[in-house]
Amino acid sequence: MQPGTLARFYNGFYIDTPVGNNAFSFGLRTSRRIYVPPLAEGTFADLRPGKETVFGEVAEDGKTLEATGLERFVYWRRRGVLAGHPDGAQHIFYFDNHNHAFFFWGAARQAGVSKDGAVLVHVDQHKDTRDPGNSLAGWDTPDGWPQITAAPDQSALGRVFYAANYVLNVGNFIPPALRLGWFDRVIQVGSGESFMLHPPENFVLDIDLDIFAPVMDYIPEELKISRLREWLGRAHCVTVATSPFFMDQSRALDIIARLFRD
Repeated sequence: MQPGTLARFYNGFYIDTPVGNNAFSFGLRTSRRIYVPPLAEGTFADLRPGKETVFGEVAEDGKTLEATGLERFVYWRRRGVLAGHPDGAQHIFYFDNHNHAFFFWGAARQAGVSKDGAVLVHVDQHKDTRDPGNSLAGWDTPDGWPQITAAPDQSALGRVFYAANYVLNVGNFIPPALRLGWFDRVIQVGSGESFMLHPPENFVLDIDLDIFAPVMDYIPEELKISRLREWLGRAHCVTVATSPFFMDQSRALDIIARLFRD
């Protein structure tokens, strides 16, 4: 997987129309744009909290809540962690809002990192399986890539990128991945019992760090850390969302360090 190809799409930009994540409470917010950070190659040690608003929402009391995300997204080709494979390569993507996972799943699939028959192990306090509605009209294609005529870049990844940022949002990005055949099924991990599962051999590990938010403290933190580290020893493809609307980003990066340091 070429980092330059990924960075060509994720080069740092604003969304100022009511689409994707920016559609939430768009007409009620004072600031009506969100930022999507650029992507760089590195490791978890290169992650930094950002200063730009990446998600905005208006609460029931009328107060506008604006969340800052990451300074940049990071792609890490991590070697030496997968036993029994030639180079032990693991492809890890760190980003803030969870819908960006849709793009990185597509990139991993195109590169052959995510293979046919894969199961998505989705670790999150939310299911992220809301119905995207009419936004999926006409998406079905025989080659497993979304058909989106509005996308300026009509390459496979160009269409996936457009979908991730301008069509889907943090709550509805899993159904289209299933519909396109990228995964056979999804296993939801959001309870103490579900952390005891044993993933199948062919799986993609998707982590939303809001599983460590205070509301999820009823699941022991050490259980979550130990099980995720165990699963990280087996997954070829890993997507990690720092979940800025639900998690302080410094806290999220501390958890990432605990999960990924040797």
